[in-house]
Amino acid sequence: MSRIVLITGCSTGIGRALAQAFIDNGDIVLATARNPSSLNGLDCDQFALDVTDADSLSALHKEVSKTYDKVDVLVNNAGVATMGPVATMPLDTLRQQLETNTVAPLAVLQTFLPMLQESQAPMLVNIGSVSGVLTTPFAGAYCASKRALHALGDALRMELGPLGIRVITVQPGGVKSALGDNASAEVDRWLDQDNLYWPLRDDIIGRAKAQQEGATAADKFAEEVVVKLTDEKPEPIIRAGAKSTLLPALERWVPTERLDALLSKKFGLNKLKS
Repeated sequence: MSRIVLITGCSTGIGRALAQAFIDNGDIVLATARNPSSLNGLDCDQFALDVTDADSLSALHKEVSKTYDKVDVLVNNAGVATMGPVATMPLDTLRQQLETNTVAPLAVLQTFLPMLQESQAPMLVNIGSVSGVLTTPFAGAYCASKRALHALGDALRMELGPLGIRVITVQPGGVKSALGDNASAEVDRWLDQDNLYWPLRDDIIGRAKAQQEGATAADKFAEEVVVKLTDEKPEPIIRAGAKSTLLPALERWVPTERLDALLSKKFGLNKLKS
């Protein structure tokens, strides 16, 4: 039976691939993006949405409600990746990271919770990251936003369970997208020659692009995830994509001091002078 699937952040990368995978699965997809023209080519309903804007969310709910009386699957995918040393990161940059990746998914859920409750088999899917499991240098803001999203998902899994709403956290490994390039551009916006970490600029840019090394194609990742989400009882945590099991294993089994030393060396922190 076709499900009505609402997905945020479908312009590129994982979001667009998930939209297409759900379409291929026979579901009715409601795809959203800040710029609706970026959704051209997707054979589904398309809507404008800025997940950090309350008025935009309200307008989306109004539009969706004109045609649909329920949402079966809500996928919180929209997000950004902010890279750079957190010790010198502008606080507004950190706030925007948390607002987009952590607060906005909850705002989307609260807006569409009544429509989820109208479904016979409602499901909330939050797209987290293995970066929310293993923190790495120069990705602290991004890692924090995803770790917090995982924690919210854990709470929601228990709190919404009695209402019949299944909550799934997807933790992608490396998946091909524009996040690395976008993160690199963001670093250049505020990291200047007066910054304590300027000598490590190339290493910071390298961290921004590291997640794309050996990355899994977005369509392959999305197909695997949608198959798992179609199971009668999907796992509460789904990992897929390059290194999606390796990084959590490192976090679990390698002693903290050893792991800190390995990651610090990999991303050039041993070169920083006091």
